[in-house]
Amino acid sequence: MITHCMLAVGILLIWSYFGGRAANALKLPRVCGYLLAGMLLGPSFANVLSCQLIDEDLLIVTEIALAIISYSIGGSLSLQALKRLKRHILWITCTQTIATFLLTTSILAFAMPFLTNLNGTEHGLFDTHFPLALIIGAISIATASGAILAVIAELKASGPFTTTLLAVVALSYGLTIIFFTLAGTINQFLLSSGTTSCFTMLGSSLAEIGISLALGLVSGFALMLMCRIVRRREALLMVILGALLCTGGLAKILDLSPLLANMALGATIANLETRHREYFLVLEQIEEPLFGLFFGLAGAHIDIAIFKSAGLLTMAIVVVRMCAKQLGTWGGALISQAPKTIEKYLGVALSPQAGWTVGLVILAREATILPDVFNILLNAVVGSVIISQLIGLPLVKYALIKAGETVGQKRPGRSATGPT
Repeated sequence: MITHCMLAVGILLIWSYFGGRAANALKLPRVCGYLLAGMLLGPSFANVLSCQLIDEDLLIVTEIALAIISYSIGGSLSLQALKRLKRHILWITCTQTIATFLLTTSILAFAMPFLTNLNGTEHGLFDTHFPLALIIGAISIATASGAILAVIAELKASGPFTTTLLAVVALSYGLTIIFFTLAGTINQFLLSSGTTSCFTMLGSSLAEIGISLALGLVSGFALMLMCRIVRRREALLMVILGALLCTGGLAKILDLSPLLANMALGATIANLETRHREYFLVLEQIEEPLFGLFFGLAGAHIDIAIFKSAGLLTMAIVVVRMCAKQLGTWGGALISQAPKTIEKYLGVALSPQAGWTVGLVILAREATILPDVFNILLNAVVGSVIISQLIGLPLVKYALIKAGETVGQKRPGRSATGPT
């Protein structure tokens, strides 16, 4: 068993690379290969990586990766771009987000005793089942953008359906972080001694969100000022990484949300910096190895015995999430009178679950308290990510073809798509 951090990182990088290559050869997203590579190195399989490394020593890798992800999400929230979005995109984003969160949380909270072995007297509705369901409901909002982009590129798809799909996915990422922060605050209230009132909890939650966003705004201005004197691309990368880590570190010290703070930092750059594209493109130099480590470590948490026992919960997450996405999209499309192709097929295209949400589960460890509860949650979410991407990618392809936006297809006419 390896206990040295440097050796472990080296092995994980190489192993994740080959796992990604194998996944690509099977027409799967690289994230699936990274997760499986980490799983094979973890304590439950080859036992190459120690629990100390996975749970504590290399936790900083997860935190850095999520800082970059949340910063990139903020970068997609350009006010200028949002103003150009059509009415139905905003409606569908809101309705599918709320439907996914509420339906997934409510259904799984009451079904949890039947889906897991968490049904003893020590595992009640409000101290185990509902907190777990809240976390699952929040992370279920996010859809796998990388996997969808790969299918779109493969089919060379373009048109109003494709544009709507990408816009909804991008906006949902930001809402995932907000709902995850809210879920964490509610869980702290539920798992406390009960001395905190609902109004205090709500005020605390709103304050955390507001101050986190303010911290990100201030950090964004500071980053822009520092980068005025930066000329080299490599130096720009250094300063941006420093700003992300400082912002995340300060947020943790102040008991705020590092995810929201870095998302606000990214949004500040996207909206106020004239050369904002460069601020995001420069991170591509380090994303591949960092995400290989990130997903590899997430896979290493998998315990095969727990993975089997969490099978029912895994399938329930996949099914409930897909149904909620479909219902929410359908409702938003009806309200906004979206084109018929969007009403019928967009919910199907939102099926793949985002792999980076596994990192959110790891950050939510404190909210689950008991190790057996956290292990079931993590294994179920990892399983749902893999299964939803295996099922969802063919569904994305099907939706794009039915929408008539792939190369060689005739675009649907106005009568088929309805008002725009």
